[in-house]
Amino acid sequence: MVTPPSLTAAPDSPPASAGAVGVGAPTAVPILASPSFSPLYQQIKTLILRSLQNGEWRPGEAIPSEIDLAARFKVSQGTVRKAVDELAAENLLVRRQGKGTFVATHAEEQVQYRFLRLASDVAAAAVPGSTHREFLDCRRLPAPADVAAALHLRPEDSVVEVRRVLHFTGQPVVLDDIWLPAHLFKGLTAERLSEYRGPMYGLFESEFGVRMIRAEEKLRAVSADEGVATLLKVAPGAPLLSVERLAFTYGDQPVELRRGLYRTDRHYYRNELS
Repeated sequence: MVTPPSLTAAPDSPPASAGAVGVGAPTAVPILASPSFSPLYQQIKTLILRSLQNGEWRPGEAIPSEIDLAARFKVSQGTVRKAVDELAAENLLVRRQGKGTFVATHAEEQVQYRFLRLASDVAAAAVPGSTHREFLDCRRLPAPADVAAALHLRPEDSVVEVRRVLHFTGQPVVLDDIWLPAHLFKGLTAERLSEYRGPMYGLFESEFGVRMIRAEEKLRAVSADEGVATLLKVAPGAPLLSVERLAFTYGDQPVELRRGLYRTDRHYYRNELS
């Protein structure tokens, strides 16, 4: 029995799980209960997020219409629309005029490079469109202590370590060292990474079921040591931008630690603040 929107469950009542139900079966789902007040649209947003996390609707697939979701959750269409609007603003859903609302995917042209904030000094040079990826290494190893701490792993857990160079218009610009929890990326190899035509996060979605939904970054100015200078074709001691990124999937679970060194002699780091 669904708890009507006007009657939330008692604070000490355990919230019911949305579960993974078929798109064609609009099962009624109880509104979440919480000791502190949460707006109704935020509760609906949480339920939709739970369905995304459970794989009810996969990246690239359409979600039910706002009318169907309103019937499923026993709320107004306006409440559902507000929840969907927030998820679209967070790049978790994508609205397509006349077609409906779809689960965002890193294979989508408008979102596949949303974590890559490097831009060329030449306006006509579109960085993503001219990117070549050179994978130098992909191996499984015990997680270094700092990596384990960042990814919330145990000391005995393993990680997959990937090293690659990104070339823009034929020039090496980014050296990335990437660590991934090994239990989530079984079978990942340098060959598989090189063969995949789309962005790396698209591969993680389609073949490993891991979707990166947000990231935190730390930026520092550093100088190139001899090894890095050779790979990026700069002089030893040349200034570089260090970008450390921690990427998260649903439930704020960290699933990737990435440390990149960026050449900025012909490119700059671009961000939008609002």
